Amino acid sequence: MLVLITILAYFAVLLLVSHIAGKKGGNDAFFRGNKKSPWPLVAFGMVGASISGVTFIGVPGWVMGIDMTYMQMCLGFIVGYLIVAFVLLPIYYKLELTSIYSYLEKRFGTKSYKTGASFFVLSKLLGAAAKFYVVCEILQMCVGNEFGIPYAATVAITLGMIWLYTRKNGIRALVWTDSVQTLCLIVALILILIKVASLLGLSFGDAMSAVWNDSHSRMFEFEDFSSKQNFWKQFLSGVFVVIVMTGLDQDMMQKNLTCKNLKDAQKDLCSYGVLFAPVNFLFLALGILLLMLYQKMGMDLPSKGDNLLSDIVMNGTLGNACMVIFAIGVVASAFSSADSAMTSLTTSFTIDILGKEKDEKVRKKVHLGVLAAFVLVTLAFHTIGSGSVMDLIYTLVSYTYGPLLGLFAFGILTKRSVKEKWVPVVAIASPVICYIIDFLVMNTWGYKFGYEMLMFNGLLTFVGLLIITRK
Repeated sequence: MLVLITILAYFAVLLLVSHIAGKKGGNDAFFRGNKKSPWPLVAFGMVGASISGVTFIGVPGWVMGIDMTYMQMCLGFIVGYLIVAFVLLPIYYKLELTSIYSYLEKRFGTKSYKTGASFFVLSKLLGAAAKFYVVCEILQMCVGNEFGIPYAATVAITLGMIWLYTRKNGIRALVWTDSVQTLCLIVALILILIKVASLLGLSFGDAMSAVWNDSHSRMFEFEDFSSKQNFWKQFLSGVFVVIVMTGLDQDMMQKNLTCKNLKDAQKDLCSYGVLFAPVNFLFLALGILLLMLYQKMGMDLPSKGDNLLSDIVMNGTLGNACMVIFAIGVVASAFSSADSAMTSLTTSFTIDILGKEKDEKVRKKVHLGVLAAFVLVTLAFHTIGSGSVMDLIYTLVSYTYGPLLGLFAFGILTKRSVKEKWVPVVAIASPVICYIIDFLVMNTWGYKFGYEMLMFNGLLTFVGLLIITRK
């Protein structure tokens, strides 16, 4: 009951903030935030939007299998944010884009534009639903099972709450609500860290020292190139993951495009890029401290790393107060990720697929349709189940964002035009070929592609576009 009351109170705060953020609403507020967003607020809110419920739950558990080598990818993220800020943002602002995929229409034509937007819709829906599915599993344990609420109802109710505070003001409301949610997420993370450290008899400083000296604190892997955790694979994957998941992603770029001008947007993105690495370090540090606590208390480790934090919270080991804090952190991270995904999907489908940027009635219907699709895909993930959802998400990114990477790279790095009727064929063929190559290489030489598949996929698309270059 305490967790349910906490969630409802939290939702009430979001509704209030959304209402204060803008009363008029309309498509300009929903799509562009009226171009009035303060850049520090956007930067802070983007931390919460990026650190989804999966990060909050799953990243601490990664130390069980790969230690702290995820930090290699986080270092690559920083370089990626610089590329997005000083290469892609100037293009978007110069062309005064609402949807970033409009660039493909201006550069190549309508079919390329629709192809890019379609890949985004597919990628974002799958990735966001995968993240949301994990959080709903936790909410079901915390609330659903206690009150006899079916899992499907938990999903529908939670997404319905998000729909309520985004339906009118869209991105304008999100700039403010995401900042509230980021604050709640970071405070929850720090309070849980302090609680776990106190149960280990350590001060916060001693806890960080213990983390640094633990065997799981290994961050770098230079020797084994075949490993998915090899430094260069992780670092370069981090660079390109940011380019596609931020720079070529309407979800993340839509917030940046609400800033008053290009310089503000660049300051916002660089600030956010610097914040992202230390926050993820704290999540990994929490994972190591949790391993120490499991050992101290003689508890068996969960079979899945994703359950490392949630299991010990839900069994009451950290106390009721920590359970409430955990619920706030999970809901904050889930809402800030899902709300921006729903808004960007509505924006892209309305503008890019339907071409109805000015029609408010159509936008409202699309927003409801996105809600329904989100519910269905989340339930599908629940039925299928998965291992590490973070790993699943980055694998999906490698296949679905590769064609976007190739399209934008070809447009920016060359001045060639293409035979447009073949663009959809190239974009679909590239990930299919990547999957076949991955299967053959694995079964022939035992080498398994990691997240570097994203770069290979983008390169294949680039080469395919070269082949269909118009004379």
